[in-house]
Amino acid sequence: MFKFVILLSVVACAFGAAIPEGLLPQLDGRIVGGTATTIGSFPWQISLQRNGGHSCGGSIYNSKIIVTAAHCLQSVSASSLQIRAGSSYWNSGGVVVKVAAFRNHEGYNANTMVNDIAIIKLSSALSFTSNIKSIGLASSAPRNGASASVSGWGTQSSGSSSIPTQLQYVNVNIVSQSVCASSAYSYGSQIKNTMICAAASGKDACQGDSGGPLVSGGVLVGVVSWGYGCAYSNYPGVYADVAVLRNWVINNSNSI
Repeated sequence: MFKFVILLSVVACAFGAAIPEGLLPQLDGRIVGGTATTIGSFPWQISLQRNGGHSCGGSIYNSKIIVTAAHCLQSVSASSLQIRAGSSYWNSGGVVVKVAAFRNHEGYNANTMVNDIAIIKLSSALSFTSNIKSIGLASSAPRNGASASVSGWGTQSSGSSSIPTQLQYVNVNIVSQSVCASSAYSYGSQIKNTMICAAASGKDACQGDSGGPLVSGGVLVGVVSWGYGCAYSNYPGVYADVAVLRNWVINNSNSI
């Protein structure tokens, strides 16, 4: 699609040679205009790492299962992956645990980004502390306009070629699937029923790390998936809709 080609140049410029592994060209995995924070405020957040480098974000579902995006786990083996939990910094502190296995949603489509969700099984269980906690899955989508937050270690500006070491977050507002697909925005039919959107004014409209958490009302409502550019007023960030995909996560967490 034409807009994907445009975004390719935008993202290549933004990340330079340091584009985190696991991000596809059409994805904009940045938090821009956000604020540095500590893991104690987002204790479900993890850094998904490939060959020791930060690749994507993720959320702790239970002591052995992480929820992330399917696009983060393309062309990769479990043996090359680990997660860091319980630290405000992706490269130090907390605990590091190897990945035993992962499972992408069988309906994931890299062209349409439908069903962009996956689960990761850890090689050993996390011990919960004030900095390591699970987060529940939304059973229904928040109302349009509801307050939400997204966190991650994505680059902080569109001209940056490196990622911050400290966790960042930004406050956004939910844009419901129907509104995001309406003429109010420019995505149209590209917004599918497994997606939910979120946006804020100005630079705050950017997404967090791919695979990372969109949280509203104390539960996980979205998984950072894709978007066109950064802070484009007609292009909110697009997330996998956790409420729609909730049963898949639960069922596969019990069988992986």
